[in-house]
Amino acid sequence: MDEKITGRKEKIKKILPELKKLMAKCTLCVRSCQVNRTKGERGYCGAGNRLVVYSYAPHYGEEPPVSGKKGSGTIFFSHCPMGCVYCQNYQFSQKNNGKTISIKRLAEIMLELERMGCHNINLVTPTHFMPQILEGLYIAYSGGLDIPIVYNSGGYDSLHVIKLLEGIVDIYLPDMKYSSNDMAVKYSSSPDYVENNRIIVKEMFRQVGNLELVNDIAKKGIIIRLLMLPNKISGTEDTLEFIAENLGKNVYLSVMSQYYPANKALLYKELARHISSKEHNSVTKKIEGLGLKNGWVQPFNEEFDPNLQGENFESNL
Repeated sequence: MDEKITGRKEKIKKILPELKKLMAKCTLCVRSCQVNRTKGERGYCGAGNRLVVYSYAPHYGEEPPVSGKKGSGTIFFSHCPMGCVYCQNYQFSQKNNGKTISIKRLAEIMLELERMGCHNINLVTPTHFMPQILEGLYIAYSGGLDIPIVYNSGGYDSLHVIKLLEGIVDIYLPDMKYSSNDMAVKYSSSPDYVENNRIIVKEMFRQVGNLELVNDIAKKGIIIRLLMLPNKISGTEDTLEFIAENLGKNVYLSVMSQYYPANKALLYKELARHISSKEHNSVTKKIEGLGLKNGWVQPFNEEFDPNLQGENFESNL
């Protein structure tokens, strides 16, 4: 076993007691419900003490250096610390569908994805299950796992937890959903989102830096996702200014135009449509004006491919 894996196993053993302590008075996300999840109590996200997974598979629709040609080994965890009214994955993030699995089974899934040729293990919405995930990762490392770990979250994480993960996560893939706390509360039930989100993204960037590619495949670094919402609800242009000023102009961005009214969005007139070409152009001009150089901007397309819609995900556990 190489030194990198040995070091990660040692780091996991070191931080697991602290993470379990946080779970006993849950502060794993910034919401800080402080319920005792080790005894099965449930806070806002609905997660208890058992690990719940909705599906896992090679995913070919992530950013190009994450999916590559063989796919990103995505594991979709049930429950979510946020409550986005437009969530595409609401059937398992908010309706809490999924299957309870053991820590050992999670490790087996990770190793299975590696054997399938996936370029990485992509932990989708992992925040509330980090103690269990790290236990599974420890077992997987003991079984020979040796591909990058992707932490893929909505950006409503605990700064303390993100700091604990230094040296374990290779690639951070956070959302920056809003530049206004009022919007974050109204549409995602997430108080203090903006300040917390910006602090943790800066910490993620400090840990892993700009994206590092080997043969066009991501090995380390951060990619920041920005989903454009209609009527400037996301405040994407203000977020871009923050990124340029605080993280520099070489950081990789994934600016997405794929919004469509999912979940409860049709109950909100201002969310009941796709973004317009004018809104898309405003954001792309902002990117150019700020001199942001790296990443991807989804082309404007009213007829977004329905195959990428979250409602089409099916559980395979």
